Amino acid sequence: MSARDVELTEGDLLKPLLTLSVPIVLSQLMQVGYNLADTFWVGRVGEAAVSALSFSWPLVFLMISIGGGFTVAGTVLVAQNKGAGNHDRVDHVAGQTIAFVTLLSIFFSAVGYLLAPTLLPLIGTTPGTEVHNLAVAYTRTIFLGVYFMFGFFIFQALLRGWGDTRTPMFLMAFGVALNVIIDPFLILGFDANPVFGLLGLDALQSQLFAATGFTGYGVQGAAIATVFSRGLGALVGFFLLFSGRVGIQLSPRDLVLKAETVRKIVKIGAPSSVEQSTRALGVTALTAIVAFAGAKTVGVDTSAAVAAFGIGIRLNSLVFLPAIGLQQGIETVVGQNLGAEKPDRAERGVHLGAGLITGALVFVSVGAYVFAEPIFSVFIPGEPNVIAIGVDFLHIVAPTYIFLGIFRVVSGGFRGSGSTRTAMIFTLLSLWVFRIPPAYLLVAYGGMGVSGVWWAIALSSVISAVLAYAWFLRGTWKDNVVDSPRMAAAADD
Repeated sequence: MSARDVELTEGDLLKPLLTLSVPIVLSQLMQVGYNLADTFWVGRVGEAAVSALSFSWPLVFLMISIGGGFTVAGTVLVAQNKGAGNHDRVDHVAGQTIAFVTLLSIFFSAVGYLLAPTLLPLIGTTPGTEVHNLAVAYTRTIFLGVYFMFGFFIFQALLRGWGDTRTPMFLMAFGVALNVIIDPFLILGFDANPVFGLLGLDALQSQLFAATGFTGYGVQGAAIATVFSRGLGALVGFFLLFSGRVGIQLSPRDLVLKAETVRKIVKIGAPSSVEQSTRALGVTALTAIVAFAGAKTVGVDTSAAVAAFGIGIRLNSLVFLPAIGLQQGIETVVGQNLGAEKPDRAERGVHLGAGLITGALVFVSVGAYVFAEPIFSVFIPGEPNVIAIGVDFLHIVAPTYIFLGIFRVVSGGFRGSGSTRTAMIFTLLSLWVFRIPPAYLLVAYGGMGVSGVWWAIALSSVISAVLAYAWFLRGTWKDNVVDSPRMAAAADD
C-alpha cells in the first residue's frame, strides 16, 4: 500500500468508505468549479454567451463520455487485481488503459472538431446567429485539447481503483485554482474587467488595455482556460504514475497494447461508455426539447429556457456531488472486495452508501427548494425570465434528489463488480423510457411547456431508483469477477 490508499477489505467499512469518498466529493466539487466559474464569467458577457455554453456542453460531454467510459475499466481492473493481491497485473492494466483511452481521445478530438458546426444545429442552434457562432468556437476549442482532459480522467480512475483519492484531489485543486485565476482575463480581457476593480487596480487595467487592446476571447476564452489547466494537470499525473510515487509504477512496456487486456477493457468499458454517452445524449435531447418547449410557451423565449436549463443542469451536478463521490467510492469497495472473494462485504458497502446518501440529500433537497430564487439569481443577474424558469425547475426536481442519489450509488455497485452492462441498461431505461418520451409528450400534447420537462425528470428519478435497487437485491452481480487470480495467471501464460 502507498501512503494515501485505504484498506477496504478488512475491518470497519464506514470510515474507509468516507475516507475514500470525501476526496472524490471535493474533487467533483472542484470539477463543478470549472463549469460554474465559466458560467459566472461568461454570464458577464451576456445571455447569448450563456446560451452558447448550454448548447455546447451536451455535445462536448457526449464525446468525452464515449471515451471516458473506458476509464471505468481501469478502475475496475485495478481494484479487483489489488484486492486479489495481483500487484504486477495492476501496473499492466493501468498502462493498457492509458494507451487505449489516449488513442480513443485523439480520434474523438478530430471528429468533434470537424463535426461541431453540423451537430450543434441538431441540438437547437440556428446557423449564422451569434449563439451558433459562439457555440462552435467554444466546442472546437475544447475538442482541440480533449486528449489532455482525458489524460486527467485516466489518472483519477486508476488512482481511485488503487484506493487513493487524495492525490487526484490535490491535483484537481491545482487545476481549478489555475483555471479560476486565468478565466476572467481570457474571457473579458483588460476592458471593463471587474477583477481589476475588486483589487483596486483600475490604473493597471487601463495601462494593459492601452498596450494590448485585448478585450478577451469571450466564450472561447473559457474553453482555452479549461484545456490549459487540464493539460498541465494530466502531465503531472502521468509523471507521478511513471515515477511510482503513488503505488502504481508504470514502465514503457506497460503501454504496448496486448490483445487479451484490450478485450477486457472493451468488455468492461464499452457498456460504461454507452451509459455515459447515453446520459450525455439524454442531456442533448432534453436541451432540444427545452428549446422546443420555450418556443411553444407563451411569455417564454427559447434562449431563456435553454439558459435556465443549462444553469439548472450545472446546479444539479453540484447537488449530486455526494452521490457521485459515494458512487465512485463504492466502485472501489465492491471491486476490491470481490477481488478478495468477499461478496457479502461488497454488498454491505452498497447498502451503507445508499443510507449515507439518503441522509445527505434530504438537507440538500430542502435547501434547493427554499432558496431556488437567490440561487439562480447569482448566476444570471438581471434576467427575470431565466430566473423564473429556473425556480420552477428546482421546485419540481429538488424533492426527488434522494432517489437519483440512490440510483447513482447502486449503479456504482454494479460497475465495481464489472456488471457494467446492468448499469448501462438501467441508465438507458431511465433516460430513453422514463424521461425523454414523457418530457416530449408533456410538452407537445400535455400543454405543460417547460414545466413538462421538469416533471419528466422528477418522475424518471423515482422509477429508476426503485427498479435498480430491486434488481441489486437479487445478488447476481456478485458472480462477475472479471480478473480473478486464476484468470490473471492464465492471461500471463
